[in-house]
Amino acid sequence: MKKLLLALFTFIIAQSSVFAQQHLLWMQQPSLSPDGKWLAFEYKGNLFKVPSAGGTAVPLTINSAYNGYPIWSHDGKTIAFASDRYGNFDVYTMPADGGSATRLTFSSDKDIPFDFSPDNQKVYFGTDRHDIYTSVRFPGNAYFMKMYVVPVKGGRSIMFNSAGTEYVHFNKTGDKFIYQDRKGYEDPWRKHHTSAVTRDIWVYDVPQKSYTKVSTYVGEDREPVWGSGDSFYYLSERNGNQNLYKSSLANTSSITQLTTFTKDPVRNLSRADDGLMAFTQNGELFTLREGGQPQKINISLSADFNGDQVQNMPVRGDATEIAVSPNGKEVALVYRGEIFVTSADGNITKRITNTPYQERMVQFSPDGRTLMYSVENAGSWDIYKTTLSVNSEPYFFAGTTLKSEPVVNTDKDEFQAVFSPDGKKIAYLEERNIVKVYDPATKKTVTVLPAGVNFSYSDGDQYFSWSPDSKYLLIQSEEGAFGRSEVALVKADGTGQRLNLTESGFDDGHAQWGLNGKMMYWLSDKLGMKNLSSGSQTDIYAMFFDQSAWDRFRLSKEDLDIRKQEEKRDSLDKVASKPTKSTPANAKTPAGVAPYAYEPNFKNLDDRVIRLTVGSASISDDVLSKDGEKLFYLAKYDKGYDLWQTMARTKETKVLAALNASGGSLELTPDGKSLFVLASGNVMKVNVEDGKITPVKINSTMDLDAAAERSYVFEHAWKQVGKKFFDPKLQGVDWNYYHTAYAQFLPHINNNYDFQILLSELLGELNGSHTGGRYSPVFPNADQTGALGLLYDQSKGGNGLVVTDIITGGPFDVARTKMRKGYVIDKIDGDAITDDSDWAKLLNHKVDKYTLISFHDPKTNTQYQENVKPVSPSFERSVLLYNRWVKRMERMTDSLSNGQVGYVHVQGMNDPSYRVTFDKVLGKNYGKKALIVDTRFNGGGWLHDDLVTFLGGKKYMELRPQGHPTEGGESLGKWNKPSCVLMSEGNYSDAFIFPWAYKELKLGKLIGMPVAGTGTAVWWERQIDGTLVFGIPMVSTWGIGATHPTENAQVEPDIKVQNDYNKVLSGEDQQLETAVKEMLKTVK
Repeated sequence: MKKLLLALFTFIIAQSSVFAQQHLLWMQQPSLSPDGKWLAFEYKGNLFKVPSAGGTAVPLTINSAYNGYPIWSHDGKTIAFASDRYGNFDVYTMPADGGSATRLTFSSDKDIPFDFSPDNQKVYFGTDRHDIYTSVRFPGNAYFMKMYVVPVKGGRSIMFNSAGTEYVHFNKTGDKFIYQDRKGYEDPWRKHHTSAVTRDIWVYDVPQKSYTKVSTYVGEDREPVWGSGDSFYYLSERNGNQNLYKSSLANTSSITQLTTFTKDPVRNLSRADDGLMAFTQNGELFTLREGGQPQKINISLSADFNGDQVQNMPVRGDATEIAVSPNGKEVALVYRGEIFVTSADGNITKRITNTPYQERMVQFSPDGRTLMYSVENAGSWDIYKTTLSVNSEPYFFAGTTLKSEPVVNTDKDEFQAVFSPDGKKIAYLEERNIVKVYDPATKKTVTVLPAGVNFSYSDGDQYFSWSPDSKYLLIQSEEGAFGRSEVALVKADGTGQRLNLTESGFDDGHAQWGLNGKMMYWLSDKLGMKNLSSGSQTDIYAMFFDQSAWDRFRLSKEDLDIRKQEEKRDSLDKVASKPTKSTPANAKTPAGVAPYAYEPNFKNLDDRVIRLTVGSASISDDVLSKDGEKLFYLAKYDKGYDLWQTMARTKETKVLAALNASGGSLELTPDGKSLFVLASGNVMKVNVEDGKITPVKINSTMDLDAAAERSYVFEHAWKQVGKKFFDPKLQGVDWNYYHTAYAQFLPHINNNYDFQILLSELLGELNGSHTGGRYSPVFPNADQTGALGLLYDQSKGGNGLVVTDIITGGPFDVARTKMRKGYVIDKIDGDAITDDSDWAKLLNHKVDKYTLISFHDPKTNTQYQENVKPVSPSFERSVLLYNRWVKRMERMTDSLSNGQVGYVHVQGMNDPSYRVTFDKVLGKNYGKKALIVDTRFNGGGWLHDDLVTFLGGKKYMELRPQGHPTEGGESLGKWNKPSCVLMSEGNYSDAFIFPWAYKELKLGKLIGMPVAGTGTAVWWERQIDGTLVFGIPMVSTWGIGATHPTENAQVEPDIKVQNDYNKVLSGEDQQLETAVKEMLKTVK
């Protein structure tokens, strides 16, 4: 099996670099010309057109950006498309026969073209810009694409509709458009799920300003296009696999299925005026005329176009791991899944591995001549080693001949190997949860921690360390539970019982040996502040296995000095004495610490425990000096992680080196004089005496075969998800079939946008939440439209920009400003705002830079000028607009209930959101008689139990100081009055579990719309290409006595309320109004 997978992977990599001259695959976003003669599509990041009957494709764009989403003008002369040439998708146009492209939009928001106006003079496009100012819908711009229109000749973009529309197509007369909606978060390539969040088809009547839903299936209905008259075509999963259907406005219940593919969904529907339709299916392009059969189009290119090239790229930072050699003169590091070794000063760097797959978890052997690491190259993770072959060559960074060979390689996953201190054995993980010890000399393996004790969540979350005498291992052990760990001790020969050393109800882990094995030190959160969603602050503790070492460690500095003088005197006395026959004169004690000459004492261990740190913090790594006197650790008390030092005996604590890093790791050099630190991807050397930082400036290069790397990531994702998916049976999916089905497309992909779709299509076959690929491109100088903290009337043109609201907390929310609602912005840094230009480009790259805004009062024509610093668009969206929305909800609740009902929105299932909830509920809402807990568009986290506990308070005791009745009482710190929960299709993950639990515990009513069953814990795994991640839903949740998990089991509201488009956009929230009415019924 392993050889078969290796051969298949090798074939995929080889094919990734071979051009398929005869037939293209994985073409995206096909678009038929109005006369049906031509078909435009995206392939390998560029636009092509080909006769609709097939043939040789002609490139329309030739550049390194991504160019896609083509649409034709109604006269067939122009093509509009989207391109990310400036770091985000903007709308462009070009002649249909090819030529120069014209940029039409300049906002750093995402813009995707939908359709041309009937006269071909304008382009309608979807964008994630702000909602209309009157709207009371949650400000989730990424959820709801607003529709704008821009002149083909260029100019100002005007808002046309803000409902949240996708795949928009106008009818011939332009008085209606058809679209698919979006109600919340779910990967768009997920398949076969049926829930309230799936897409539906709607029609908007422009003159009547009315919305009509024209599809009714509980699963996916999407990508509509108009037919003749009032008929329309769309894609639906109503009969299992996604196929093409037809219906009409006159009779939406009459539905005709036009294709009957049993596997692999139909995607990317397009239709020409003559009735010809085009779509993709299983990576192919098809055409279809109603009443006929789908015709596969054979498309070729005359030459390899935009093929992947091996790139030579710099290696200067972004390391993910380091390992210091035993002599401290070289450092191994991992960058983009490859292993390098550099001299300690960074002047010479050598690439050790050169593969398209991933190597990680590197370690030096005790003699420094071997590197051991984990590699995933033949169907599973294996343990390999690379050794210096020439005896006279002491360093890897200068080595000329290296030998690489497997150490442990079976069909199972084996990784995270660690040499024993004597170099004779290797401890490692098997299948992520089992700890084994391998003896290379005898080729024998023993299990020291069996299956069923630990449950790995993400790779790298398990930890173990060897004792200095190579007899024992300290292991992070969950003891068969899930969610917290202990520190356990096992014998390396596999005999005896596992000994739980910590026996704590708190979380304990990352245990290391100190004082030559006479003690251990580890991390524990028993005294740290707990993050209410997940995680907590920790301290470093020590436990002693030797009474003498414990006694010595507890001596004061003064008493230790006295003890040292006594020991020195005793030592001189021994030297003066004559050697005996049993003690040869040439007998020597090894250099360094005293030899390991005792048996560890495991009795009464809790009497020999001490806290080493003086304050709890978030600690990412730690190391104790060999003499046990100095403790070094990377800790975050406020903003970033710094390198701290605590004198273990006196508890004197200081910042040794200020790093303000995002985390990292550290290693002490053998001489104890320096620390090598990996922080925020950078390697540095820190002097332990004065904290001086010396950067290890890596300056190297590597050849990157991007196609081979993507092939590896594909293989890795398929295997990883197959092993860690929450359902071991993969929900009955033929996973091997889909591996073959999707692997064939890899040679036709040269960019991560298309690769992300491939990953999402593959993982979407499992019909699970939290799946799919994610791509976050990095552009060094991407456009960024500065935000002024204002809302505007975007529905009108003309000169200037009318301000409709000043957002609290924004640049104009200051006492000195003259800006008011209704005022008109005329110029930005002296450039006039007119219909001839997109005013967004006037704010490009202006974030946090003084910008001159010229504006006037239209009633008095008084002119003003003010200098402000624009904020980032993400800050305006996620903070300012969110706070504005919450305050509007609070005011509406207060007004509708006459001050009797409180309101709180839980933004995320996390610690900051809980603290806001606690503060508001028991603060400004303390005297309210009932409470509305709004969770709409909460994306999840892990807070459900804290929330239901907080809302489930029962008053069982009153507190009366000096006999006076008070509002307080027990249970103190909980809400003990009536409440209800607002929810919507936009709830996800733990924001599903919370209303589910709230209903199970009968705490109150659920109001709003159903929430899809997405209560599964996920690991979003970042790839060796750091711009890519994919999701693995791993841990399912089950109700007590349930026969199936909550995944895909929708939670229904007690009172179902769907917000009407027109009402919510004009300022009326029907769901909130219903909640207020329901809560007023409980008021006595």
